[in-house]
Amino acid sequence: MKSLNDRQARVDLLEKGILAAARKWDHIRPAYKPYVDGLENLPADGRFLIVGNHTAVASTEIGLILYEVQRHLGIRVRALMDRQFGKLKGFPAEFLAAGGGIVGEPCAAGELMSANEPILVFPGGGREIAKARDELYTLLWGDRAGFARLAAEYDYPIVTAAVVGGDDVYKILTSRDGVWSRVSGRASELLSGRTDMAIQLMRGIGPTLVPRPQRLYARFSAPIDTTRPADVAAEDWVATIRAKTKSTLESDLAELQEIRAGDPFRNLAPWSWGAAVMPPASAAAQSTSATHTEGDVVQ
Repeated sequence: MKSLNDRQARVDLLEKGILAAARKWDHIRPAYKPYVDGLENLPADGRFLIVGNHTAVASTEIGLILYEVQRHLGIRVRALMDRQFGKLKGFPAEFLAAGGGIVGEPCAAGELMSANEPILVFPGGGREIAKARDELYTLLWGDRAGFARLAAEYDYPIVTAAVVGGDDVYKILTSRDGVWSRVSGRASELLSGRTDMAIQLMRGIGPTLVPRPQRLYARFSAPIDTTRPADVAAEDWVATIRAKTKSTLESDLAELQEIRAGDPFRNLAPWSWGAAVMPPASAAAQSTSATHTEGDVVQ
């Protein structure tokens, strides 16, 4: 019991440190200027499931989504983690717990939904992080539909969170069907038992692994209603929710890439922070203003 109490005390201390760091980021954010819209779509009661896309640098979208929701609503989002993280011990496990992370088991997610807590999930999991150059900004969900099944079971609204920029921090050099990916995939299978986690070759600034500065672009969608109609079979409804969520996320990813392509400050080097302005919304976004309120771009 004492060890459990000691662990909780360490987690609580780490959580305070994370929140203190987030408050300091409030002063840095105006300089870094991420493009974020759709925050007004987040249900004020905090009862929603955020479904996001992973990029090659997963910490970018995780940090951005968690921070922006906390900043807008003042509540902490619980992020569902890949089961592999459940094997961590010591400080790494305590740090993830302090940040609100929880292993994405259905029972754990169900408990969070029963408590009406905001939740973040990435259906692509680790596979979506290990992208090759021909897979950037694509959703690699396979046949995963657990998030849709749980959302339907608990009538939990889904808000998609599309994030662009993380796949551009490094230049991915290898393709999915290339020799390197096959060799790396085989090594991953031997070490972890997973065949989908090939480590891609990449570079940052020049030939180094120093990250390339990139502006991040994010959009939160209007909530997707998951309440099943009486005349629709349960599994058919799960498939409908999954398809609608995926379609919404893919559409927003495409629009954000269009916005990014026209933004002269997309490579947001520190010396350009003072001059950087927000890019205008894409033509596609403007034509679908009924579902996206693009005028509320956070400055």
